[in-house]
Amino acid sequence: MCTIVKRGYSPNDRKEFGNKALDKLFDAGRDLQYLLNQGYNIKGASIFVGNHYLLSERQRLALVRAISSEKSIKIRKNKENKIIPHGSVVNIDGFNTIITLEVALSDSLLLKCMDGTIRDLAALRGTYRLIDKTDKAIILIGRILESNKVGKAVFYLDAPVSNSGRLNQRITELLNQFNFEVQVEVINNVDVVLEKLSNVITSDAIILDKCVSWINLITKIIEEINKGYSYIDFSVLTNR
Repeated sequence: MCTIVKRGYSPNDRKEFGNKALDKLFDAGRDLQYLLNQGYNIKGASIFVGNHYLLSERQRLALVRAISSEKSIKIRKNKENKIIPHGSVVNIDGFNTIITLEVALSDSLLLKCMDGTIRDLAALRGTYRLIDKTDKAIILIGRILESNKVGKAVFYLDAPVSNSGRLNQRITELLNQFNFEVQVEVINNVDVVLEKLSNVITSDAIILDKCVSWINLITKIIEEINKGYSYIDFSVLTNR
C-alpha cells in the first residue's frame, strides 16, 4: 500500500472554497438555514439557494452537509456526550469515521459544520478501498479511545460497500494492541442499528438526529493531530 492517495481531494477546491468564495458561501449558508428554520426540506431549499448564488455542485454539497436548522442543532447538542465515561461501550460508524480521518490526513477539504461536527466531501457511493492513510486513521481512533479508557469499541461497517471485509481485518489487527475490547460488525443497514444506540461516534446527520447519544470524536481527533487544520468553518454562522 505504497501509493500515496489524497482522499477527498478536488483540484477546484482552492478556487471554490478560497477566500473570495467564502463570503458568498456564508451568505448562501445563512439563507439556507433560514429556509430550513421555516420548515423547508434540505433538498428543495439547497437547490433554490444554489441556483440563486450560482454555486457549483461541490459548493452545494458543502452547504447540504454543513448547514442545519436551529432545531436540529439544538437536538444534536442536547444529546452530545462531552465526556466518555470510563469503561463505556462506544458504537462507531466505521466508514464515516475512518474516511473523514483519511481526508484529514490527506490535507483535503473538510467542513466544520453548524452542529459542531467535522464532515468531508468524499463520495463513498458503495465503493471503498484501503489507502496509505487507512492504518494511521485506525490507530488514531485507537489512541484516543484508550486515552479515554473505554471498555469496548464496536465498529459497524456496511456489508454492501466494497472492501468492508478487508477493513474489518485491518481494524481488528491494528487495535489488538490497545487496552480495550474491539468488535467489528459487518452488516446491512448500519444507520438503522446506530439510530437506536447510545455513545455513537459518527458525523452522519440522520443518525445524530435519532440516536440516544453521541460523541464528537472525529472533531476531537482532527483538532488534536493538527491544531491549525484549515477546514471551512461554517460553525461561525451558529453564533452570528
